[in-house]
Amino acid sequence: MVVQKLHEAGLRSEHAYCAAVASIGISFLSWAVSVKGEKAGMDRADRWGIFVGEWAPTFFGLGLALAQYENTGKK
Repeated sequence: MVVQKLHEAGLRSEHAYCAAVASIGISFLSWAVSVKGEKAGMDRADRWGIFVGEWAPTFFGLGLALAQYENTGKK
């Protein structure tokens, strides 16, 4: 039901996959930038990268659900 509503709203599996890859990229970028923050004495500067990196599995799962919905024939 949720997947059907998302599909009707225009979200496709490719969009979710792109969001997952972007999440991984943003996580890596955030980690790379946080290295400077940690050298300057900021504790836990890499937490944002870890947080954003945890979005990727959710987006991949959503992409798989949408792909399955797209392949099984829409009701």
